[in-house]
Amino acid sequence: AVGLLTTQPPEEGQGTEDPPDTDVNREFSSIWCLMNTTQVKLSIRPLSTVDKWHVLMCSRALEASVEDSAARVKRKRCEAQGESCSPADWIRKEEWPVGIRNVGNTCWFSAVIQSLFHLPVFRRLVLNYCLSERILEKCKSHSDKRNIAFMQELRCLFALMVGSTRRFVDPSAAVELLRDAFRSSEAQQDVSEFTHKLLDWLEDAFQLAANGNSPEDKKENPMVQLFYGTFVAERTHAGKTLSNIEQFGQYPLQVNGFNNLDECLEGAMIEGEIEALHLDQTISSGSERWFSKLPPVLTFELSRFEFNQSLGRPEKIHKKLEFPQIIYMDRYLHKNNEQIHNRREEVKRLKEQLIVLQQKLECYRNYGSGPTKYPLADMLQYVLEFACTKPTSVSPPVYSTSITVFTVFLLISCFSSVGLLSQCQEPGDTGLSDSPTCQQQPPSGQRTPIFKPFTQCRAPMDTPPHPAPHSVTEEELRFVKICLQRWRSEVEINMNELKASIDRVSQALEGMYSDNSLCQVPYRLHAVLVHEGQASAGHYWAYIYDHANQRWMKYNDVIVSESSWEELVRDSYGGMTNASAYCLMYIDDRLPHLITEDTDDETGQVMQAMDSLPPILRQYVREDNRWFQQELKEWEDQFCQQPQEDPVSPTAAVTSTRAPSKDDPAEPVPQSGAAQEPTGEQEHVAQSVVIPAVESGGWSGHECMAGLALILCPSLVFKMMLTPAMQGIIMAIAKARQVFDKDGPEAGLIKAFQEEYSRLFELSQEETTPQQDPRLHHALVYFFQNQAPSRVIERTLLEGFTDRNLSFDDRSISIMREARTKLRLIKPEDMDMEEYMQWHDDYSLFRTVFVYLLTGLEQYQHGKVREALNYLNHAYKDNAMLLRRGEKRGMEQSLIAFYRRRCLKEMNDNAATLFRSGEVSDVEEGMIIMNEAVIPCMHLMSRPDMVSQEDLDTMEAVRNHWCSYLGVDLDDSLQEKLGEFLPRVLDCSTEMVVLKDPPTVRSKVPHDLCSRLAAIMESITNTSVVAVK
Repeated sequence: AVGLLTTQPPEEGQGTEDPPDTDVNREFSSIWCLMNTTQVKLSIRPLSTVDKWHVLMCSRALEASVEDSAARVKRKRCEAQGESCSPADWIRKEEWPVGIRNVGNTCWFSAVIQSLFHLPVFRRLVLNYCLSERILEKCKSHSDKRNIAFMQELRCLFALMVGSTRRFVDPSAAVELLRDAFRSSEAQQDVSEFTHKLLDWLEDAFQLAANGNSPEDKKENPMVQLFYGTFVAERTHAGKTLSNIEQFGQYPLQVNGFNNLDECLEGAMIEGEIEALHLDQTISSGSERWFSKLPPVLTFELSRFEFNQSLGRPEKIHKKLEFPQIIYMDRYLHKNNEQIHNRREEVKRLKEQLIVLQQKLECYRNYGSGPTKYPLADMLQYVLEFACTKPTSVSPPVYSTSITVFTVFLLISCFSSVGLLSQCQEPGDTGLSDSPTCQQQPPSGQRTPIFKPFTQCRAPMDTPPHPAPHSVTEEELRFVKICLQRWRSEVEINMNELKASIDRVSQALEGMYSDNSLCQVPYRLHAVLVHEGQASAGHYWAYIYDHANQRWMKYNDVIVSESSWEELVRDSYGGMTNASAYCLMYIDDRLPHLITEDTDDETGQVMQAMDSLPPILRQYVREDNRWFQQELKEWEDQFCQQPQEDPVSPTAAVTSTRAPSKDDPAEPVPQSGAAQEPTGEQEHVAQSVVIPAVESGGWSGHECMAGLALILCPSLVFKMMLTPAMQGIIMAIAKARQVFDKDGPEAGLIKAFQEEYSRLFELSQEETTPQQDPRLHHALVYFFQNQAPSRVIERTLLEGFTDRNLSFDDRSISIMREARTKLRLIKPEDMDMEEYMQWHDDYSLFRTVFVYLLTGLEQYQHGKVREALNYLNHAYKDNAMLLRRGEKRGMEQSLIAFYRRRCLKEMNDNAATLFRSGEVSDVEEGMIIMNEAVIPCMHLMSRPDMVSQEDLDTMEAVRNHWCSYLGVDLDDSLQEKLGEFLPRVLDCSTEMVVLKDPPTVRSKVPHDLCSRLAAIMESITNTSVVAVK
């Protein structure tokens, strides 16, 4: 039966072409307008004139409805920033953090909630909050009921942020409760105002759980313990010191007038006369503040708004303010007040000394009695150059001055300069020695731009020469040289000594609070809340430190992205744009439980996602995830029905032969998981409306096949799920229309079979490059290149024509039924099914190799070297199995081997660094890297059938590195660890290779792999070109 369908690929020019059909009466779905055909990478033969005519007619008919169709989709979806039109794009990626939807001027809510949620200690408190029935019955007041309701909504929101499969969650219920407490539901709230209200409500809610309102009970309130501290306010009055203890939550700090966070704290804590390190003035008042108890979570509220009296409105202060990732709070603690007082006195003394030194140095840098001043050393040099200049033969003017008068004037000026030098010298300064010659240049440390009247304007050769003494005796010149050289040397020595003194004093000031005794209370930056805009309006987002992965993350409503400290600084310091930090959240670096994730009581392992939730919230999240899946399905169904609900206008309609009858098969359902899974080609479809112009040679074959498949099959409302392989079959059926109409479904099937067979055969002849591999497009391309048996190829292609997705019109349904009939006629003795399945298993493994390779390269580019090495090991091992069966069964090993060696070197270096540190935890981590990553990789590389010279060199370098420790004096524990794994490093034949199973890989849809391959290869630089076989 299969033999009836196979022929050799037809010669160019042969085959029946469809003539223009002016009676076509078909409804075209406007969904085709949303297809970005340029993303489909399939190869077919060039379009014939008739094919181009069909595309031209259909594209012109559809142009009128493109804008309305796209606008209709956009209005239904994508109203918030970062939200995609398709719910399929709302799916959360693995364990990536969840965003929070902006439900109307609520970016302030998202910024604060995200910063608190990603503090594990706070998240645990919220998720585990519960009240007994007895306490609930006692809650009668409106505020108590409101706080309980808000707490429950916050618990649900946090639970969804932990375990939801959505990319972002909706906070509407919690936001509405909060908005009732503010003046206007439409006003954009201030972050500090909201945070104060939030903490107040949470404190009250936990106070209900404590079942008491006494001061002692309030001290046990977890919100108070976490966010509230105390300070001592001291005031001196009439020689007496008065003090009282006050509680604080968010600590307000003024930005105006300060350059960094320490200066802000000095200004806020010490309202008396203080000396700031980087300020020129003192601040006078009569009170001081000292922290007596710091909270585990220390929040600084940066006041960047002030009221402009003249304009009658608030204004934002766009001033740069620096803050560190770790700040030491010792200098602000009450227990250190005596030590800090002494140091402040020392700061005052050093600053006074620094001012005197800077004034003395300025005397040298800007010297003279007139309005224009010059560096003294340069002036002396200029006079010396003048004295040394030889006179020319030009007769001197009658008004020229004699050398005697000049010398007297010069000596008077220089002696007066020396007198100034002696006045500027510090007590105890020694005499100065003379060393410079007459040609010595000014010292490099003098960076002040100066005007040099005698040297800057060099005259050309044909202009008059430099001024020079008309006559000077050798004795006079020698005397002048000696004086000027000595004085210049004295000036330079004095300046260098002043600069050294200034550096010493500056370093003493900078290190005044940096010794170990004042670095015992470190606080690490956890979150930065950024405001962009002016005082009246703007936008908030947050930078939050991911403590587990040691990276900064940016949370901007629904968009969550990885960031960096450099990006944070650009957005948060202020001074350059209208974006700046508004709130800083620091956590006590001495309390690891603040950032420790939940662990299982029995195993001690970190609990993942849903496992960390209480049972009732776990059930809630599962139910929400189920509804989300239902929403996805309903959206797909609704999208599929859209063409029937919103018919195309008559001007955009093209007639069809007839609509499907009631007896036609039901709505087609994709059979394979690959066809069901949405791909990157679906992203932002409403923004990708493209109808290419069809001119002579204007369309490539890749673009036309997808376009024609959708135009000629307008009922393909499920097109978003079609693979390029299915689009090729649809195209082939469309080309067989004339044969089908003339000779029936069997002839139509044979014609379509020939067309698709020819297309795939031609695709298999395309050249393989590092950026694209035709084998990824279709199994038949793989089979053709590996010379698979003809029956394997024919049955595979025939099965493609039996797909239920072809149930969209009479012609396709008839061909599908005919193909199923032919398939049933193949008897067991006609086909070796084990061989058939083996070929398909090989092709599946071939795609898996590519998935492992691409995932490994992506992980490597993101700095996840251990994960990358695991994927590359599996890619190399599985690819080697394929290559044993044939040269083109797998890909060329050199690309995998190259990056595997790079990953191995980096992992070995990391393990060695951890081993050398001597810290127990670091050494253990280094051993884990060696045992789970480095040694298994070396064992795999050492196999005789896989090893290359480059691999041997890399393994030898690893062994030499570890052997070098044998001659080093190590601790006994390190010697023991080294003795455990070094034999395994040296002898890779003593055990079997056990590779850690890689995480579940993403979809292996062919066109997804093609686009990923092209993208990753374009991004790789500084590597040799690898030919993929």
